[in-house]
Amino acid sequence: MFITTRAQDLGSEAESKNTKWELAWEDNFDTDGLPDKNIWSYEVGHIRNNEAQYYTERRIENARVENGNLIIKARKDNFEGNEITSASINTNSKRNILYGRVEVKAKLPTGRGTWPAIWMLGTSIKNGTGWPACGEIDIMENVGFEPNVIHANIHTKSYNHVLGTNKGNSTVIQKPYEDFHVYALEWFEDHMDFYIDNTLYFSFKNENTGNDTWPFDKPHYLLINLAIGGGWGGQKGIDESIFPQIYYIDYVKVYKQK
Repeated sequence: MFITTRAQDLGSEAESKNTKWELAWEDNFDTDGLPDKNIWSYEVGHIRNNEAQYYTERRIENARVENGNLIIKARKDNFEGNEITSASINTNSKRNILYGRVEVKAKLPTGRGTWPAIWMLGTSIKNGTGWPACGEIDIMENVGFEPNVIHANIHTKSYNHVLGTNKGNSTVIQKPYEDFHVYALEWFEDHMDFYIDNTLYFSFKNENTGNDTWPFDKPHYLLINLAIGGGWGGQKGIDESIFPQIYYIDYVKVYKQK
């Protein structure tokens, strides 16, 4: 979710390998109200990237479960003096993940200025390691000025936007704001594979050169958020007429390899 650059084209697509998975945990968002507090925590405030939104905590207008979906809503509502509000939820300390398949079925918001994401950060960011040494895994990012382009990226101390050498790829799907798609990461000790609807479009290999290039042998936590504006999402400004914008998540499933 930190600023990224447009990734290089992978050049080919492949179907997911026949790895055997067993479900570790899931949230199907079956109970209306606030997200399950046993799974999800919140970021609060203006957090990163000079984004325009203020993330609220346990505010049902910005994050709620309704009719079998998690709804994250960006609103132009001047809440407590903050012009735009939204939500960013995460599993830190509640459902940390190390290896496996992370799968999120979602329908994206759209409009110039939107920046929805499904991503992961190393838990070590909370105990002084800092970013990007903690590792960042971007399972899905989309910016509203390129509404049909889906990005996957990784950031480490050696591969991050500050040095201009982040690793990633992008692919095009038609109108991801009209239909649900499954965005997934398969994370192994020696590589990661990124999918949309079981189609592989980016892989990242462990170079076995240490933590600077592979901090992904340590637990990470999952984040789902809807940012507005910022260094990437706001590159072409914010269309003030698009609000409210809604990000729908049908389910989150995390699997371990059998």
